[in-house]
Amino acid sequence: MIQLNAFDDQRAQSDALAKAVGDALNASLAARAATAAAGTRPVMLAVSGGSSPRPFLKTLSTQTFDWSSIAVTLVDDRWVPDTDKDSNSRFAHETMLQNEAKNATFWPLVDTSQDLNAHVAALNADPRFAAVPDVAVLGMGEDGHTASIFADSPEWDYAISTKDRFIAVHPGAAPHARVSWSMSALKEVKHLFLLIAGPRKMEVLNAATASLQKNAISQLANDKGVRLDVYWCAN
Repeated sequence: MIQLNAFDDQRAQSDALAKAVGDALNASLAARAATAAAGTRPVMLAVSGGSSPRPFLKTLSTQTFDWSSIAVTLVDDRWVPDTDKDSNSRFAHETMLQNEAKNATFWPLVDTSQDLNAHVAALNADPRFAAVPDVAVLGMGEDGHTASIFADSPEWDYAISTKDRFIAVHPGAAPHARVSWSMSALKEVKHLFLLIAGPRKMEVLNAATASLQKNAISQLANDKGVRLDVYWCAN
């Protein structure tokens, strides 16, 4: 199910999404505290890279949650060192893991000192990732990809069918190999948000929602068990 929230300017979009994600984090923290598992695992927030989330992440970083009980990770990342300009890990540190959010734990997805496939296998065996994120904020490309689930990658069929949490991806047109949460993992996220802007991306989303297509956002949008809260800015 798609829930659309539309805005005319980026500031309003960022502020509204920060509030919604904050409410979801607080609900997850409260639920965790009420269970016998309290204290055994932090609430997990997965965020995306790219230019669109920058204002939202900076706003969210100033919010006063119990950040020490939150682990921030990524929806996906490029297989590059965390010093590289294309690293989502670097981006997260520069935009989100600041201010109040500096007290959060960070769980990276990439370690280029290892072999890519061996590293992904290790992530799938990592007890920190035995559960999916409690909250995830996705982006979307104009080809309909989300996370790093690209229709032009040789891993497409595996990415949308595997029960593994993580996949290695080699996009056809986009640079760099990637590490990404799989489609099945994204479908399990309780609080799932999509941040997009501009008329072209709304056209892509509308087409993806209207009928099942060979792109990742369509796979999510057409699953009746998935609620996707879309925050779209017209400009």
